[in-house]
Amino acid sequence: MTGAPRARPAGPLLLGVRHHGPGSARAVRAALEACAPRVVLIEGPPEADAIVRLAAEKDMRPPVALLAHAADDPGRAGFWPLAGFSPEWAAIQWALAHEVPVRFIDLPAANSLAMSAKETRAAEPAPAGPPAPAGPPAPAVPPDPAAEPAPAVAPAPAGAPTPGDPAAPGDQANPGDRGDPLDSADPLDQADPLDPADPGATVAPGGQGAPAAQAARSAERLRVDPLSVLAEAAGYDDPERWWEDVIEHRGTGGTEAFTAVAEAMAALRAEYGHGGHEDDAVREAHMRLRLREARREFGDDEVAVVCGAWHVPALGERTSVTADRKLLKGLPKVKTEISWVPWTHRRLARHSGYGAGITSPGWYDHLFHAPDRPVERWLTKVAGLLRAEDFSVSSAHVIEAVRLAETLAAMRGRPLAGLAETLDAVRAVMCEGSDVPIALVRDRLVVGDVLGEVPESAPAVPLQRDLTRTQRSLRLKPEALERELELDLRKETDAGRSRLLHRLRLLGVDWGTPAVSRGSTGTFRETWRLRWEPELSVRVAEAGVWGTTVLSAATAKAETEARSAKGLAEVTELAERCLLAGLSGALPVVMRSLADRAALDADVGHLAQALPALVRSVRYGDVRGTDTVALGEVAVGLTERILVGLPPACVGLDADGAAEMRRHMEAVHRAIGLLSETATETETGAAAAAETETGTEARPHTRTDARSAQTRSAGPGAADGLRARWAAMLRSLAGRDGTPATPGLIRGRAARLLLDDGRLAEDEAARLMGLALSPGTQPPEAASWIEGFIGGGAGGGMLLVHDERLLGLVDRWLISVPAEAFTDVLPLLRRTFSAYDTGVRRTLGELVRRGPAVDGPTGGQGAPAATGFGPGLDPDRAAAVVSTVRLLLGLDPAPHANDTMEAAR
Repeated sequence: MTGAPRARPAGPLLLGVRHHGPGSARAVRAALEACAPRVVLIEGPPEADAIVRLAAEKDMRPPVALLAHAADDPGRAGFWPLAGFSPEWAAIQWALAHEVPVRFIDLPAANSLAMSAKETRAAEPAPAGPPAPAGPPAPAVPPDPAAEPAPAVAPAPAGAPTPGDPAAPGDQANPGDRGDPLDSADPLDQADPLDPADPGATVAPGGQGAPAAQAARSAERLRVDPLSVLAEAAGYDDPERWWEDVIEHRGTGGTEAFTAVAEAMAALRAEYGHGGHEDDAVREAHMRLRLREARREFGDDEVAVVCGAWHVPALGERTSVTADRKLLKGLPKVKTEISWVPWTHRRLARHSGYGAGITSPGWYDHLFHAPDRPVERWLTKVAGLLRAEDFSVSSAHVIEAVRLAETLAAMRGRPLAGLAETLDAVRAVMCEGSDVPIALVRDRLVVGDVLGEVPESAPAVPLQRDLTRTQRSLRLKPEALERELELDLRKETDAGRSRLLHRLRLLGVDWGTPAVSRGSTGTFRETWRLRWEPELSVRVAEAGVWGTTVLSAATAKAETEARSAKGLAEVTELAERCLLAGLSGALPVVMRSLADRAALDADVGHLAQALPALVRSVRYGDVRGTDTVALGEVAVGLTERILVGLPPACVGLDADGAAEMRRHMEAVHRAIGLLSETATETETGAAAAAETETGTEARPHTRTDARSAQTRSAGPGAADGLRARWAAMLRSLAGRDGTPATPGLIRGRAARLLLDDGRLAEDEAARLMGLALSPGTQPPEAASWIEGFIGGGAGGGMLLVHDERLLGLVDRWLISVPAEAFTDVLPLLRRTFSAYDTGVRRTLGELVRRGPAVDGPTGGQGAPAATGFGPGLDPDRAAAVVSTVRLLLGLDPAPHANDTMEAAR
């Protein structure tokens, strides 16, 4: 297939390609150079004719995609991806460089999007197998077996599978699908881009009314993969390897290759029909009409067509204009908008669910752009990646890997070492047989994380333009590779980044995901995981209905969600998100909604769910400089109502209800503590500010007055009063002995919270445990109390280690449990003690074997010692470390000698 091009037949130059193929792209470029047509026609939506010249801009860097969406429903969208090694991109670049017109000839996106919506409504639920009755063509964009730029099936509205999805333009039933509105429904999932066969297709070719029996027989035949047929005829058992050897790894060649591919596709279509999709006839009819227009305008020999190889025989058919127009008559339409958006190599990969995708976009990009010696250059890249990851790889490894790859290619009868040979060589030479580094090579190089760029002059919704300006001002560039971003909210730039990411999350544009910080845990720290995915462009377009800027759109959406929220917890969570996003304009509406729902909601569980988020909002507002007086007042009001309603709500609960109520108690306990800390910090700050202003020039104290109002409502006095009342309520719950209507789990947890807060003496805790484990208490109820007091892994094990009186009570109670009740108690105890760390369980076992003391925290001087334990406290050994401990604590390192024993304790 090399050498000077021979004379081609008269008529249009039909270049049938497989999309995203470097060999096809090189061949298309060479054929256009040789034939120099006056117009280039490309399979794609005709709406793109108006913006195709942007491809020549210096800021346009592939991979990119054409994005078409319904003007009134941006979620109904379709993508036409183009990589730097795509034949269509090569044709566009050649035409623009030579000032040759470029026109797209596929079915307009206005039709395909409307047809997709109609098909989606008609296909719910979608039937799985029986042949469809013969009739006129159904209005839907068919899957393009060899052409990707046009989506295989036009996208569906938001909420339904979207055929134009970047993630899965060929995905009909992706097992990993989560129901994302951008997921597609292309029947070519996991099929080769040259295979038109839809495993579920049952309609006769062309929609000419073939009998059902004939359609069924045709469907059976269409399950054959055309590439597999061609590869098998050539003696290959791997269709991909055959295609690479014949097309991708060859030289540029001439038009003979396209003639051979066209002949092969004609034979396949004669054997297998239209691929099982009668809508192919609709698309091909539109292509023929556009081709006729170009031939009349420029002449038969001055037109070049770049399209999927499967369509070449149909474009060469002799059909009448009337017949083609009849197929297109009555198709639904919708107003559409089209633009360029960035794309990624990862989204071109077939494993992402993209049915017409390729397995190795990074490898194909290398093959297309490498000027010479592609294997040597590729293995040098691999060596550079491995060395950057601290693998010991030298130039000698590269030389040996090249030799091994070429040897493997020769042994396997391949014209050039392919990806399989290079990976085998890398594994053997550079990775010492390990697949772990190979996984890194596949992810970073074979697939890659290249993110394209589009020029600022490209059409975009106002919200996208505002987002781009904000990203530039905050120096926050979108990247395809996931990365962590640490933010310090005390810095203005980082605070702005945080607000932007929170606003985008509220709009449904999940560019960043909050992560757990590995450094400081202060509220002024935030950690995000950032990764820009192409479908986020659609999310931005969808969010454009809320406003023209990120701030106005997020504010409008927050106000709408506040008015439509059904539960109190939803509104408090929304208030927290508004504070994090800096949406002060939405807070009045959110606060009105919050006050209304708080007044009407009498469910203690709902109030307890809402309080933590509300208290966090108060604290975040203090960190971010936001006035949270109203939030503080509502938080105090919710706490008052919880204090009144929680005790009766704990009566008559079953096991599941008690477990849920325990979680509510713990959350409220933490929230009240945080509310008290926040109020104390606020009072301290306000007092310091007032002291600083004393004796200086008089000026309005608007901010100080606001803080004072908050102090009066939730200041230290009020907050401490709430904590005291909360402690009294917990003491009431913990002391409800003889009231079986209050579950032991609740009573035990109340006692534990008091003990941890220092509001319950150890002797009193031991007394409560003794009462709970007394013979008069049923074993399951006693076990439930134990789970509440020392369960959940919240330091309960260490409590038993350091207070052997409590361990002794548990030990004696467990021994006294009757045999018939032990089986019922065992699951509760196993659940309680299994939450402890291994070291804690080992220590408890040693203590139990030794026999814990019952008259004090230690075993006493006469207690037998186990391995690792002394018989009692050794004052001399304890005194040896006292000075060091005191130094660490910032105390006097040399206490009085008479205080040694006390200091040791």
